[in-house]
Amino acid sequence: MPSASGPHQLALALAHHESFAREDFLAGPSNAAALAFVEGWPDWPDRVLALVGPPGSGKSHLAAIWAERAGARLMSSRALEEPSLGGALATGALVLEDVRAGAFEEAALFHLLNLAREERAFLLLTSRTSPVGWPVRVPDLASRLRALPVAALGPPDDNLLRAVLIKLFADRQLAVDENLVGYLAARIERSVAAARAAVAALDQASLRLQRPVNRALAAATLRGFEP
Repeated sequence: MPSASGPHQLALALAHHESFAREDFLAGPSNAAALAFVEGWPDWPDRVLALVGPPGSGKSHLAAIWAERAGARLMSSRALEEPSLGGALATGALVLEDVRAGAFEEAALFHLLNLAREERAFLLLTSRTSPVGWPVRVPDLASRLRALPVAALGPPDDNLLRAVLIKLFADRQLAVDENLVGYLAARIERSVAAARAAVAALDQASLRLQRPVNRALAAATLRGFEP
């Protein structure tokens, strides 16, 4: 028997474009220091830099900007193994992404850090937490990690969070007004990850219910049930 609320349209998870170009990076007080490090290359205090911040804070975007400038290769920390070290620094620069405690081969990272210095190559590590706190078992690696310069990205302030929401809606080709942006910014967790999740949920609800993305839809979606 049909629902009294009427039929719903099946929402399709269509891909949307997210640019990692420099002009699409939204700068603010929370990421100014990290952006300055990236744009200050090659005049770094060390040839190795750790880029640290919570999920969705812009680490991958900054790493992509730097990789473009430095001609760096990109590698996941899970793919780092000692046999692969010879080619890892072939271009003279490497981004090692999403380095997490317990998720990488300690000996391989230790030798990579040494190799980067021997070959005068540049290495950018991205991680959610500071390398000082990684519980590594190799003493020499621990000392290397404690000495690394760290560029930290923090939670966005109000202005940056609003700008991020506007960009995320624009990436999905959704036109929204300032009232909706302000409403969302005041009610979601202060993080880019939360902004991305809220925009995705609104996009899906709009497609499913064939309704415009507005404050009423946002209120219903954020409460966790359909209008």
